[in-house]
Amino acid sequence: MTACRPAFQTPSGMPYGTVNLLRGVSPSETPVTCTAGVGTFILEFAALSRLTGDTTFEDTARRALKSLWTTRSDIGLVGNHIDVVSKKWVAQDAGIGAGVDSYFEYLVKGAIMLQDEELLHMFLEYDRAIQNYTRFDDWYLWVQMHKGTVTMPVFQSLEAFWPGLQSLLGNLDGAVRTFQNYYSVWRQYGGLPEFYSIPQGHTVDKREGYPLRPELIESAMYLFRATGDHTYLQLGLDALESIEKIAKTSCGYASVKDLRDHQLDNRMESFFLAETIKYLYLLFDPAHFLHGGGTEGGGSWEEGGEGGQCVLGAGGFVFNTEAHPLDPAALYCCSRHRHDRQQLRELLLHLSQPDRQSQPPAHRDTEAPPTGHSDSIVLKAGEKKSTPPPLSCPVQPFSARLAVLGQVFSDNT
Repeated sequence: MTACRPAFQTPSGMPYGTVNLLRGVSPSETPVTCTAGVGTFILEFAALSRLTGDTTFEDTARRALKSLWTTRSDIGLVGNHIDVVSKKWVAQDAGIGAGVDSYFEYLVKGAIMLQDEELLHMFLEYDRAIQNYTRFDDWYLWVQMHKGTVTMPVFQSLEAFWPGLQSLLGNLDGAVRTFQNYYSVWRQYGGLPEFYSIPQGHTVDKREGYPLRPELIESAMYLFRATGDHTYLQLGLDALESIEKIAKTSCGYASVKDLRDHQLDNRMESFFLAETIKYLYLLFDPAHFLHGGGTEGGGSWEEGGEGGQCVLGAGGFVFNTEAHPLDPAALYCCSRHRHDRQQLRELLLHLSQPDRQSQPPAHRDTEAPPTGHSDSIVLKAGEKKSTPPPLSCPVQPFSARLAVLGQVFSDNT
């Protein structure tokens, strides 16, 4: 049987699109992967590394991100699909929608969760190019990544996450205007069609469906947290009533096959329960502990870690692209404790060697990949991986929250 490689074992460090978890990447697998498929790992992989003490996962995700970053065009844009072996762009349409969306989402949320200035810098550079070349009257079109010329003047329902992402960075004016554009489409149909022609003002042929996606509701949740404007609650009420009226069946909620006549499909997507309903619930419950709401000391946070002095669940949870909440406080506690203990060990080792007492101890940066680190996250034959230390956390003050009214990286955080 032909040996198969791990997903990330490519010359670029960018992963193949499909991998068999038991056997690896099939020899017949295409090397062409969408941009989001390359850039949507840093939240989960960094969380895994910081909770286990094994940096391999975070290093692997970062290598893929940095490799993708080097492929941007001269005008600062990235395309839709790339060859992970040759690093050549196969689809050169640049936008914020399908095939690209969660790459930008993870740069912002990765910067928030990890307090990482490099990830934030990457996104802000992209955002400048996006605003310069793809934004028209607060819509975002698809353009040629090298020339900036419009290739598809359409709005995709997957793009509706963008106002929420902008609000996380404090760009509320642009977020509100773009949200109003998207909301106007919702009001026109009682849902967001997969594709909507901006010049013609109606759905695109064969893209008239609405599979109960969560993105516009997600943005409403963030914008309501940021502004307190009840317009976003009205969107939530509209969404709730539309879904109940149009999509409800005897055994669930069906995808809408065609928004023009509300014909239903014979399926219910998993993200409807995992994301759409969750964001609707959180929109109407602004004091929920996942928002960090409620009075200080009255939420669901709890003490943990060594000596019970680490505050977990302190608020400001970061949602991954499937709406699963990640607790930045827990990651901070665990990774900082590992770093501090490493420095203490090095200091004690230095003091125990009299002939080296005149030299300062070398403090290793635990965030940097170790020398000779393998690019593969799969063990080689006969290789053993050391067991990481047990999970434990130091002090994290309850006041150290990431979110203030839904915004981060602002002057008042």
